[in-house]
Amino acid sequence: MQKITPCLWFDYKAEEAAKFYVSIFKNSKISGVTHYRKWGYEIHGREEGSVLTMEFEIEGQKFVALNGGPVFKFNEAISFQIHCETQEEVDYYWKRLSEGGDEKAQQCDWLKDKYGVSWQIVPIALIQMLKDKDTEKSERVMKVMLHMHKLDIKTLKQAYEGN
Repeated sequence: MQKITPCLWFDYKAEEAAKFYVSIFKNSKISGVTHYRKWGYEIHGREEGSVLTMEFEIEGQKFVALNGGPVFKFNEAISFQIHCETQEEVDYYWKRLSEGGDEKAQQCDWLKDKYGVSWQIVPIALIQMLKDKDTEKSERVMKVMLHMHKLDIKTLKQAYEGN
């Protein structure tokens, strides 16, 4: 069993969200479902048999999606990073995860999906450029990146090279 598993609290769309995420990532699956029971109705107020949790995996990382009610909402304090090798990967994940999401929350590789979960679509090349010991190169990259929404690897590399 994985030592730490992120639990995502949804009002009532845990099943829908888990299926959405699994549809996006090739190496993913739904791995379990639990349901609300009659016991505890006075506390949870959920219909018996409705989905309590959905367990799912993305690229070997296990998650739990919980239908917990409207008490808590997602915010940008927590996000999930997707490390991408190519621009095609960046474009794919950006397009799929931003469908129906909050367009105002798109900045510097961050987006918020239709469920309010924040994601960062990060080119691996960006990480390498920002770690460069040549601070002039990394600062040029940072300046360009801060004005982007979805990141463009070619433009970042041009900034890195001083073009």
